[in-house]
Parts: sequence; C-alpha cells; structure tokens
Amino acid sequence: MARTRASLIKSLTISTAVASFAGLPLVASAQQADQAVLLEIIVTAEKREANLQDVPFSVSATSQDQIRNSGSAGLVDLARNVAGFTVADLGPGQSQMAIRGISSGQVIRDQPGVKEQVGVYLDESPISVALFTPDLELFDLDRFEVLRGPQGTLFGSGSEAGTVRYITRQPQLGKLEVMTDASFENVSHGDEGGFARAALNLPFGDTVAARLVAYWHHLPGFIDAIQPGGGVKRAVNDGDRSGARLAFLIKPNDALSITPRIMFQKLETNGYPRVDLYNILGNPYTTTQPAVTIGSLQQFTQQHEGLTDDFTLGDLKVDYTLGPTTLTSITSFTHRNVLVLRDASQLTGSITFDIFGNVPQVRLSSPLYDRSHLNVLSQELRLASNGNDQLQWLVGGFYQHVGRRYGQSLPTPGYDALVGTPSSAFLAPPDTPFYSDLGYSLRQYAAFGEATWHFTDQWALTGGLRYYNFKEDKTLLFGGVFVGAPVPGFTEGVNQSTDSNGVSPRAIVTYKLSEDAQFNLQAARGFRLGGLNDPINRPLCSDPNDFATFGQNPKWKDEKNWNYEIGTKTRWMDRRVTLNVSAFYTDIKDLQANTTAGTCSSRVVFNVPTARSEGIEAELFARPTTNWDFGLSATWVDAKLTSSVISALGQVVGGLADGARLPTAPRFQGVASAGYTIPVTGGQDFFANFTIQYVGPSFSQFENEQPGWGQIGGSGDPNAARLIAYGGPLTVSQINFNPELPSYTLANFRFGLKTQRWQAAAYINNIADKNAQLALDYERGRSARVGYLTNQPRTIGVYGSYNF
Repeated sequence: MARTRASLIKSLTISTAVASFAGLPLVASAQQADQAVLLEIIVTAEKREANLQDVPFSVSATSQDQIRNSGSAGLVDLARNVAGFTVADLGPGQSQMAIRGISSGQVIRDQPGVKEQVGVYLDESPISVALFTPDLELFDLDRFEVLRGPQGTLFGSGSEAGTVRYITRQPQLGKLEVMTDASFENVSHGDEGGFARAALNLPFGDTVAARLVAYWHHLPGFIDAIQPGGGVKRAVNDGDRSGARLAFLIKPNDALSITPRIMFQKLETNGYPRVDLYNILGNPYTTTQPAVTIGSLQQFTQQHEGLTDDFTLGDLKVDYTLGPTTLTSITSFTHRNVLVLRDASQLTGSITFDIFGNVPQVRLSSPLYDRSHLNVLSQELRLASNGNDQLQWLVGGFYQHVGRRYGQSLPTPGYDALVGTPSSAFLAPPDTPFYSDLGYSLRQYAAFGEATWHFTDQWALTGGLRYYNFKEDKTLLFGGVFVGAPVPGFTEGVNQSTDSNGVSPRAIVTYKLSEDAQFNLQAARGFRLGGLNDPINRPLCSDPNDFATFGQNPKWKDEKNWNYEIGTKTRWMDRRVTLNVSAFYTDIKDLQANTTAGTCSSRVVFNVPTARSEGIEAELFARPTTNWDFGLSATWVDAKLTSSVISALGQVVGGLADGARLPTAPRFQGVASAGYTIPVTGGQDFFANFTIQYVGPSFSQFENEQPGWGQIGGSGDPNAARLIAYGGPLTVSQINFNPELPSYTLANFRFGLKTQRWQAAAYINNIADKNAQLALDYERGRSARVGYLTNQPRTIGVYGSYNF
C-alpha cells in the first residue's frame, strides 16, 4: 500500500513541473498597485525582512486591502482565501487551524491539555491555543502571513503544520496619521451589524512615536432559538468584539529600537451559530411532550448560552545593532479569561434518565460553565546577521511558561433532591452533578539556529536546528454524582506529569534560475508536545465496553512529522504575473487523534502510529493592465491515516483506522478573484472586486467517518448511537443524518469610489445565501443532541474610510 519516499518526491516533482508549464491558474497574495507591474512584498517569515519571492519555502502574505476586498470579517472568512489554510469553526473565539490537511480532529471545549498544530503569532509574540485562538479584529494590519509546512526550527512547538502571523502596522517616526473606517450591514434572516475603528500615529519629536488603535465590532445574530414554551428568541448568536492597542517606538539612535506594546480585546457572544438536527428536549418525535420542528437556522435551548473572552497582551521588543549583527529580545505576557456557557439540559437529562430510569420526567435547567484562566510568559533572545553577505545566520534561545486553570461546573437546581443523594458526598457543590478543577503548568526551553550560505550567485543552502525540552504538570479534582464515588487519583487533587525533549532540523536547497524564477527543495521536521488525558467518567459509561476501550490511556506522546517539499516561485510578463507552486509529502508519527469516549461523556487523545499528507498548492496573481487584477489559488491534499489503533477488545478505536481521512480539512479548496479599477472625475477611482470561494467536503472527527455513524437508534450497526426515549415512547425507532460536511461555494462582491484619502463602498457577501455546514457539534455521542455550526447568511452592507 505504501509508496517509497523517493517515488513520491519524484511524482511531486513532476506534478510541480506540469503545473508550472501549464500556467496553473492559481493565486499569490500580492499588494495591489496602481501601475501594471506588481509591487514587491516584504515578509519576515525567516525572522528577517525578505522579498516574498526570495523566501525558500511556501508563504502567503495577504494585505489589509485584500482582506477588505475579499469580504473577510474574521479569521474563518480569511482562511477561504489562502491556499492550504483551513479553520474548523465552533463560533467566534473558538477556532482551530489546519495547514495542508494536517489535523487531529476538532478540539472540543473540555480538552484543555491538547496542544496546537499551527503556531499563531501577533507580530513576534506567540498567542496560540489549540481551541481558543484569539479571534482578532482584522484591522490596522500590514499583512497576514501564512507559513506552510513545519516551522519547528524558528518557531518551535505548535508550528508542526505551519505558522500564522498577524503583522500589525508599527509606529512611524515623524508622521502624524489618523485613519478611520466604519461599516453598517444587514443580514438575511438575522439582524444588523457593523463596526467603527480608528488608528492614530502620533510622533513625539524625532525619536519617539506612538500608535493607538481602537475598535468596536457588533457581530450580527442570525440563529433563532426555540424555547420550551414554544416561543422563539431571535438572532441569539449576536455579539460584540471591542479592543484597543497602544504601541510605542523609542529610537534614541540608529542602533537601538525599543517597542513596548499593550493590547486588550473583549469578545462577548450571546449564543453560537449552531443549527440543531436532533435534540432530545425538542424534536418532532416525542409523544408525551409537545412536538418541536427545528428549522434551517434554528436551535432548541432552554438556558442562555454564550462566550466571554478577555484577552490581554503586553510585549516588549528590543533591537540593537552591533555592526554586522543585530541582537533582538522579545518578551511577552498573555493573560486570558475565557468563559463558555452552554445549555447542557439535554446532556444532563439524558444522563439522569439513563442512571435513574424514569425519575426525571421534568425538564432539568442545567447550564454548563467552562472556565479557562491562562497566563503565558515567553522570552526569546536571538542574534542575527543583518546584511546581504554570502552567509546569513541566526542563533537564539527561547523560554516559555504556561499556567492554565480550567474547570467545569454543572449547577442544576433541585438535583440533589431529585436523585436523593447530596452532591457533597461526591466532592461537589450542592446540586452540581459534575464539577472539575484542573491546573496545568508547562515549561519549555529551546535553543535554535539557522543559516543560509549562498555558495554561488544561483545556489544557496539553508540549514537549521532546534533543541527543545518541556515538562507539564497537572493537578486534578473531579466531583459529582456523574463522576461516582471518590476514588484515589481521580476525585482528589493529584499530580500527574509528562515531559520530553528532542531536535527539529531543517534543510533547504535553493536554485535561482534568474531574477524571476527560483526552485526550492526542502526537508523539515515539526513537532507538537504531548499531554495528559483526563480520567473517564466511568459511571456514565452505559456501554461497559466504552470504559475498557477508552479508560486505559493516561497520556499521549509528542507528535512529529517530516515534510518533503519542492516548489517554484516565478514572475512572468515583465512581472505582471506571479506564479508560485509547491508540492509536498509529509510523514506523521504518533498523530494525536481526538476521540469521543462513547457514552462516557469524556474525550480521550490516542497516538496513531503513522499517518501522511501529500498534495500540491499553487497561487497566481496577475495584473495584465492598470485596470484589471486577477487571482486564483487552490490546494489539493490527500491526508490520511496509514495505521490503526486497536483496543484490548480487538476493535478499531474511535474510527482511527488505516485509510481514514484526516478531519477538518477538505481535499480541495480554491478561490478566484477579479478586480477592476478605472479613473473617474476629480481624482477618484471606481473599483469593483468579485471573489468566489469553493471548499470541498470534510469531516469534523475521525469517528464521523465510521459506517453507520450518522444513525441514531435502530439496530444492527455497532457505530449507531442509542436513541433515548426521553419524555416517553417516540414515533420513530431510527433517525439518520449525514456526518460528512458537504462542499460549499460562497461569492462576495464589493464596489465603490476611492481616492488616496477616502473610500466609499457597498458590498454583498454570500450572494447566493448559502447555508454551509462548517463543523459538527454533538453531546454524549449524539444521543443527547446533534447539530452543526454554520456561516453568516447573505449580508448587504456599506463601508466608508477616511485618512487624515
């Protein structure tokens, strides 16, 4: 079944050559210019400034103008415009990134120990979290960089699949600038939204400047929530994102630059963009309770839901030039408080019905609070050459301490009296059937270096290495009747720990055929730190085989990969056309796969021995005349497991079977754009931009791919979920749904007038009003609830900006 690496590299080389000579119509992110020749794009993917076309691996850099013209209101929208980059979306502030199809499955809210596979940075400060990656406002950015493939040498753990960087505009000396913009929009089937934003660059003499950014963005709601009494709450998933950023540049002389910064963002939502397919508390099949039919943009709730995310970042960057070298220090501290409130009434009701039979024939009011408190201190110190000499080099060290407190609480009024047992007997607060308090302390150290030797005018060799060492300690406290009788090591505060160390190398050979054509060959290793599983909720395992399958895996190992890549970066037609193509093959070892522990209402991570991802991505940007811009980009990825995980019972665990597709990323994704600009009277330009995006089908989790997984009830299929007859006998014995997320196509259009100082525009996003299924979301193995997250419907809006 397996092919040799040599044959794969050969086939990928041929694929790259074919794509290049065929002029594959795919896009490079490039800044738009008024003249026909494309402007050069400067990026810092190698922690030094370089032309995008000279960076010896696959990088995308999307400008602020391109973000606005594409209709991107957030990270999920933006990802559709970047080849090889996808985001699994569980709602604002709950995103999970994947690059080149490397994904372990959707990270669920109660998996705080899972590490990220894509590193995320705000400038040079790491802000990655596996699930709660900050959903930053896309404003006052210089560019948005996506570095594809392992970046373990320079960016370390969590950059196994790649690195994403928000590059903000920096304070500028001697320049007074005020920039403002605002929008107002209306959503079909929903309510209104919009934003108001401003940026101020303020000089203080010749050596100090400040940049202040402030914004408020109202996120429109478009999901209606049916209530137990039959009423409907409209647009329950609205929210607000507001924040401010203040940065200073202190430059007393040409050699020294000091840039301190502080930023704060608050994200609040009143619900989630979830559509319920089945809910035991509200469905058309009940006989002893009122039947409920849930529509296409509806859900059933009886408790308030929402998210609050307070994100604070303080960092300090110092650059000091010492002749031919530059010493750089980056110190950053992140503080976050995240509260996720979910309506768990259907979860608590289904569990209680299973445990106590016909006792709870009343609806339980049971909100679930997920609380995360995160403090991250990072320090990087590096020394690098700063010229264009034959040898360019960089060495450095990195330290990070992550302290995280995570807990869940399920307050359910009257529960102790209902079941006849006080929650205090299970180490939980009164009327709380489940309670947890977990503490994590992670420390990691690293030393790294990378050098590029230009041994001729055409040939260059890059080599890099990173050594890392990490240790994670964890304390656990679990309580409540769902946990069961106190058991040593489970319901008491007990320490667990895991640690590892290793190296991450990279080697790149670059051949520059001409100033407009470059070829790269790369081998690089990435890594993702291991972690510790939580104990299984054994009393909730109504199927005894579930505990035997999922309850014997206390920790998981580091995940590592080797990526082999060949690419070309070319410019054509007097630099009016840019074409970049890369083909890659990635061997993955000990993939950290997320699984649902059957009926136990727990989640467990398993290491899959081997997996792989291979594919091709290409980007094209063309400006044939001063009036027209064209862009196309696409990625084809084949990512799958090449081994299985077998339980002690001899069964495949959680869909982790040889040949299963890696979840959350489609095989094919593409975007096309066209822009037209023409001068009109008074120095004004009329412009129009059209973007169409295609995302192929995918799965949210490995387990979703199992035959019969889309079945609730019935008989004869071991992967079907049990249909709980909550509220009395049901009118059906089996419910079916499609667990595969279908493909979708979205189109956006924007037009207006602009000058050097102002812009006035109108736009329509999601022209066809497509209701896309972005991710599955389910409780208790589908027995309690099944739904999916969806996108914003057709949106019509107006936009204006002015620069003083």
